[in-house]
Amino acid sequence: MKLGDLAELAGRNLREALLRNALTTLGIAVGVASLVAMLSLGVGLQEVASKRLVRAGQFDKIFVLSGPGFRGFGDGPRPPMKTGSATGESRPLDENARQRIARLPDVLEVYPTVQFTGDVRYAGRTTFVRVSGVPPSDRTSENFENIRGAFFSGLSAEEVILPVEFARRLSNPANEQPGAMLGRVLVLRYPERRALASPKTGQRKAPEAAPEGAGADPDFGIGFSVALREKQLRVVGILEPLPPAGPNAPGRIIIPLQLAESLNVVKAGDLSDVTRAPGEVSMYQSLTVRVSSPLQVAPAEDAINQMGYTTISPMDNARSLRRFFAILDMFLGIFGSLALAVASLGIINTLVMAILERRREIGILKALGAGDRDIRQLFFAEAGAMGLLGGVLGVALGWAIGRAIHFGTTIYLRRHEMTGENVWSVPWWLVVGAVGFALLVSLAAGIYPAARAARLNPVEALRYE
Repeated sequence: MKLGDLAELAGRNLREALLRNALTTLGIAVGVASLVAMLSLGVGLQEVASKRLVRAGQFDKIFVLSGPGFRGFGDGPRPPMKTGSATGESRPLDENARQRIARLPDVLEVYPTVQFTGDVRYAGRTTFVRVSGVPPSDRTSENFENIRGAFFSGLSAEEVILPVEFARRLSNPANEQPGAMLGRVLVLRYPERRALASPKTGQRKAPEAAPEGAGADPDFGIGFSVALREKQLRVVGILEPLPPAGPNAPGRIIIPLQLAESLNVVKAGDLSDVTRAPGEVSMYQSLTVRVSSPLQVAPAEDAINQMGYTTISPMDNARSLRRFFAILDMFLGIFGSLALAVASLGIINTLVMAILERRREIGILKALGAGDRDIRQLFFAEAGAMGLLGGVLGVALGWAIGRAIHFGTTIYLRRHEMTGENVWSVPWWLVVGAVGFALLVSLAAGIYPAARAARLNPVEALRYE
């Protein structure tokens, strides 16, 4: 049977029982719509999570710690760590280590984590704060997308960016809006680490980097002194509230990283660092390594582990996140396919009923020379037509359901004073896959009716009426 004749017969047969075939096609459309709606929700949530991490600038970063015993990220559960120390001992994370890591391939920058506590004096009031230093590369990160004002004007500019809650807290006694803090000057008081003076000459040792493994100078001794210092900082930006992103999330107030390093502030681990490296070598709590692309994170992380340092990579969390969403998509696809499986039963029922109603037609076709293969192709064509049309309608219906979910979610988030997120996405592969899956299920459902129709005896079929 020619292809044109086959299409004409299939179309005519579908039009003769229009209501029944339309209801069967609608059942397929509903099944495909449920599948598309569920999978588009899973894909949308995955894209939201990925975009958040990408915008936060975390996918191309590695956080380097001195050893597995580091507890610098709070008292909660530790993020996944990789260590290259077989004995579990900590290695000094000093300036020499920073330079060695910076020379690795595809490493763009290596900068320390500088966070400390101090006091801010403004309008006659003193407020206890936590200070964080951020590098210039953070200008494009998500943390500074909603900034009112500007980013720092220079690498070591004596400027500060305040979160809006802290700016409101400072400006409330004067009944001012948080934006009024822009251009104002704060006074930051902090503890400065100072080298010990020589008991012989009274001079202080210059804070130059010592070679790795250098010991203490007997003329200066071991340790340091602490002096209280003040620094005037001009407010250049106000940050809208954002969820923290990564271990180096900005603190209560933010200053340029180079300025933070130059302050030589006393850190929490300085006393233990003195015993491990008595010289005036710069010791760091942790280092952040930024590589050229997320694909270079794993090689750089392995190279740093071989140096004996412990690393944390947000990419490890991203892999776990992708695994979670893969499992979620699988379950959503299974539940969405159940409706399509029910719709396939409707196809079988429709075509079996068509066999009973068209026995005479099948007998005539066989009497005119149509073979079993032609009869099977005819029923397959009818099943495929219903599956293809149902798949297209189902994708359109699933798209409409997704838009409704997105609209409702946006309204809900805005009512709770949160930014709306697109939790729904229908990529091209989902459209093609859904239509193809509907067609495949329909053809599979047509196997039994087609085989039953092909087995009909033409003589008995002609005597049926």
